[in-house]
Amino acid sequence: MIGSMGVLSASMAKASVTNFLSSMSATADVLALAKVEIGLASIPEGKNVIIKWRGKPVFIRHRTADEIEEAKNVDIKTLRDPETDEARTKSPEWLVMLGVCTHLGCVPIGESGDFGGWFCPCHGSHYDISGRIRKGPAPLNLEPVAS
Repeated sequence: MIGSMGVLSASMAKASVTNFLSSMSATADVLALAKVEIGLASIPEGKNVIIKWRGKPVFIRHRTADEIEEAKNVDIKTLRDPETDEARTKSPEWLVMLGVCTHLGCVPIGESGDFGGWFCPCHGSHYDISGRIRKGPAPLNLEPVAS
């Protein structure tokens, strides 16, 4: 009798845990928001595209050979948040970053600012062509999505 009660209790506990974990799983519509597919072939060299991912802007930049060389030649000792260009990209011609200023969360404007990258109009942060902070109040580089 005691053994059968133990088996029954264990079975009920397993069913409860299984039901609870199933209810915690993401639904299909939530999973769909977590993934975005972009045709990179449609982005011309030297241009930016902004997409929305999980409610936030993502900057995709198809960089030119000159831009890649410029980003590689920056002395990282001069940067507030030192990071090499190579550490920020999987492929040098493609830069993919979260488009949110690291100061107070505004959205920087592409192809502007003193360093040819992005400029945050809210408080004046300037990012270079690799998304690294170069001037202004932002404490950190723009966050790479794929590195």
